[in-house]
Amino acid sequence: MRIRRAHGLKRPKLRQSWNKFNLYNLSRVEPDNRRNRTFFQQKWTAKAVSRAYHGETVKEKHWQRMFRRRLRAVVPMDPEQLARSDGYEHAEGRGSGLEPHPSKKPKSFPKTPYMNMTYAPLERRLDTAIFRAMFASSTRQARQFVVHGDVKVNGEKMIYPGYQLNPGDMFQVEPERVLFATGAPKDARERRAGRKARQKKEAAAKSTDEPSTPPSQDSPPEDPPPDDPKETLQSLLSQARTFLTSSSSSSLSGKRKQDLRSFQRLLKKTLSRTRLFPRQSTTLTDSLDAQLQELTQKLNLDHTPASSTTSSQEKVDSRDRSPESMTPENSSLLRKALAEARDNPIDVTKPYATPWRPRPYMSAFAFIPRYLEVHHKICSAVYLRHPVARPGLGEVPTPFGSDLNSLAFNWYLRRR
Repeated sequence: MRIRRAHGLKRPKLRQSWNKFNLYNLSRVEPDNRRNRTFFQQKWTAKAVSRAYHGETVKEKHWQRMFRRRLRAVVPMDPEQLARSDGYEHAEGRGSGLEPHPSKKPKSFPKTPYMNMTYAPLERRLDTAIFRAMFASSTRQARQFVVHGDVKVNGEKMIYPGYQLNPGDMFQVEPERVLFATGAPKDARERRAGRKARQKKEAAAKSTDEPSTPPSQDSPPEDPPPDDPKETLQSLLSQARTFLTSSSSSSLSGKRKQDLRSFQRLLKKTLSRTRLFPRQSTTLTDSLDAQLQELTQKLNLDHTPASSTTSSQEKVDSRDRSPESMTPENSSLLRKALAEARDNPIDVTKPYATPWRPRPYMSAFAFIPRYLEVHHKICSAVYLRHPVARPGLGEVPTPFGSDLNSLAFNWYLRRR
């Protein structure tokens, strides 16, 4: 959903967000026309455009107190030349017109974009660091995570989005919030299934809260629960076994391919139920591993051509063939599918689409700055150091050029 105030299309303003409208505005940004404009107007426009991206949730007075005229930068030096000489050659031949040999001249480096470091103090904020570490889809969402208590700094809960990180600080976000922020949203069918699951859960909770009446002697015995994951898995495998052995053609038909796809979907749903039944998860996994080899063997035999003159004894021998006769490609694909079904199951109760997949239009913003060290498996990151400017590179990510950032820097420089 587009927020008109944040992602306008008539007068586009760039934001720190993965929104598709923001990506569209980023693609159609043009350099500002500075003709017939005073220097004051150019500085004010540059300030307004750049502040919409850098620290949109920070008040102007607060940012003016954070602004620093000192821009951090590093100058690379050639270690070989430093080890080879101590600087005396710079005074050699002074005034005599001597020039060093081209091979002895120092290496030339590209220009350093100092003006791109104008908004470097904002990169120390906790909400901005969470967005840069790809733990949230926007700075507004990162701010929400912090306020709701889903972020820890150095092992302690931090509820202030404007907390200034120091070099060496480690911050961590709840993995479920990261999966929600970076995962694809649900479609209408998945949302409907989630509502039904919540309604069943609420009905079960109400039934447990009601006082239970003692059972009478005349009452019939209660039926066993119908949704038994073990029985579901056994029936599922038996159905797959029947349609895999039903035909002896050399290749799978379209109908059987549809059955195979439906079998894979049901298999993922069944595997996702093991989380709700921890005691039976080991039994389900062992039975699946034992019977999956048989299904793999029959699937491999179904692709091999069978002649009409094959005797019954040869058929029995071919059915007893070990699953090791599969090609390495097929075995690796089956192993990968089984691992994906176990690690990334279907769960309609999650607020994001399952199996988890990346958010749309995410690849354009998928990068990590140099001053952060991120571990995505545990959803934590370390703020290594403050961002600096290097020859040809400014470590503060910005969609604007050095000219516009220079005008914004001059605007705030006169107000210190």
